[in-house]
Amino acid sequence: MVHLGGWFDMALKSTLTCFQSIRARGQSEHSRNNQRLIVGPWIHGPKGVSEREVGELDFGPDAVFDLFAHRIQWYDYWLKGIETEVLEDAPVRVFVMGDNRWLNLETWPPENIMYQPIYFREGTGQSDASLNNGGLTFDLPRDAEEPDRFTYDPEDPVLSLIGYPEQGPTDHRPMEGRVLTYTTDAFKEDLTVIGPLKAVLYALSSAPDTDWVVRLCDVWPDGRSLSVCDGILRARYRDRLDHQVLMVPEQVYQFEIDLIATAQVFKAGHRLRVQVTSSDFPRYDRNLNTGGSFGEEARGQVAINTLFHDPTFCFPLYLQKNDRGNTHGFKTYSSY
Repeated sequence: MVHLGGWFDMALKSTLTCFQSIRARGQSEHSRNNQRLIVGPWIHGPKGVSEREVGELDFGPDAVFDLFAHRIQWYDYWLKGIETEVLEDAPVRVFVMGDNRWLNLETWPPENIMYQPIYFREGTGQSDASLNNGGLTFDLPRDAEEPDRFTYDPEDPVLSLIGYPEQGPTDHRPMEGRVLTYTTDAFKEDLTVIGPLKAVLYALSSAPDTDWVVRLCDVWPDGRSLSVCDGILRARYRDRLDHQVLMVPEQVYQFEIDLIATAQVFKAGHRLRVQVTSSDFPRYDRNLNTGGSFGEEARGQVAINTLFHDPTFCFPLYLQKNDRGNTHGFKTYSSY
């Protein structure tokens, strides 16, 4: 099976999960060994794989993939017994955005992954560009820092800049004045992130339920804040999706938000930014914050949501740091 997906594809998680699951638990060795994964800088649908411009970025000529030709080669081999080159490729081929090149791997995630946490830091305060102008560093906070608070009113949600289906990298500066942002200093050398990502928030709410939306952006030297990947969690499903437990207002909880995965080089001179908010409407339905049944209520309540970042409560975002001496062009570092 060829598992084909895009970094901006709404079905990316399913594509990765199917590949990993069959490789691990296929009923025969033949099945397990003949899975192939291809992930490019694309949105959902066959049209996206044939274009180099996705969203607001041009990923270069190598981003264009001849899906029809690949299908013919694949079917010729498996259905007609014709010798083609389809099995000569590596089991996993991923497009590394920023460098705009393909990377061949033996498995997904890449072997010997070790995760690197990066932490929220106290900011300079609210401005037109952010609710807090927070920092983002690889250094664990050592002293107490003031938490960040924001108000989420379901009658006035943060509006989506990414439509349906997903439209690729999008400059999110127009909405950043309404969300918490945490930004690194400009990188002195390239930073490569390849693999799964997860945000861990330590937070509380004044409401029994709310949503947490986390987005990773690549901030260019000209100020553009282009989306890389994102995720959302409804607080009542913080333990698992088939079991809902409402929050006790004003009690701190740990929330893990799955940002799925990416392969992105943050180039020297760029910055990495994380946005945190509680709505992305209408891409995702609003949480009315009441804890009531979905689709049965017309009115919600305002939630005051608080995010902590100090030695007790911190935010690890898992990254992999670039090392040009490595065969694949990146090196991984261990987690907390």
